[in-house]
Amino acid sequence: MEDGDRSFLFLDLGTVEYERAFELQKSCVEARSQEKIQDILLLLEHLPVFTLSRSTEPDHILVPISNLAERGISVSKTNRGGDVTYHGPGQLVGYVIMDLRRRGKDLHRYVRDLEQLIIDTLADWGISANRIPEHPGVWVHNEKIAAIGIAVNRQWITMHGFSLNVDPCLEHFSLIVPCGIRDRGVTSMKRILGEDVDPQKLQQDIINNFQRIFGTRAVRLQPGELLC
Repeated sequence: MEDGDRSFLFLDLGTVEYERAFELQKSCVEARSQEKIQDILLLLEHLPVFTLSRSTEPDHILVPISNLAERGISVSKTNRGGDVTYHGPGQLVGYVIMDLRRRGKDLHRYVRDLEQLIIDTLADWGISANRIPEHPGVWVHNEKIAAIGIAVNRQWITMHGFSLNVDPCLEHFSLIVPCGIRDRGVTSMKRILGEDVDPQKLQQDIINNFQRIFGTRAVRLQPGELLC
């Protein structure tokens, strides 16, 4: 990989269990740290899961964990920031493995760029979204439509990223305190638009905006081509 290469790898993983995707991310972070791969964007959906951050409060899951299995929801611990959140079908998840040494080691700018990626993509669909300074993520009025959660290793390689509510089961969010925020709601693109969202168009909008915001170009991979 040449140092001046401004491309990033992009891979659509389809639906993946959370633990499998977490292990893949860790492998990609190691490969990126050794400069064996370029920056990479993984797009996928998860089976229903509540993910717990390093600082999740136990009472932010509002039902006994033992009752979640019968609802088809698993629980996984992870190393990102933030608090408890939900992932499941109908939610577009983006994991970004990026070397921030080449971007000024600026975590605040990186989070703002991820938020802008979602804000601009929603604008492509006629949805006006915004930031709330004290709460990372993307909001439509008083309701969260996308969560942001990241981790960075000692080599300044990122993992985790964003989750955009396209048409998930919003009832599942009522079983937790999403991102630890009690006084705001959760919404989705379909609830706002009143119609289905074309997943292929949405994916392409994400890629187009990612290229523009991060000043790079996408190189699409097939699953068997990912070397990490």
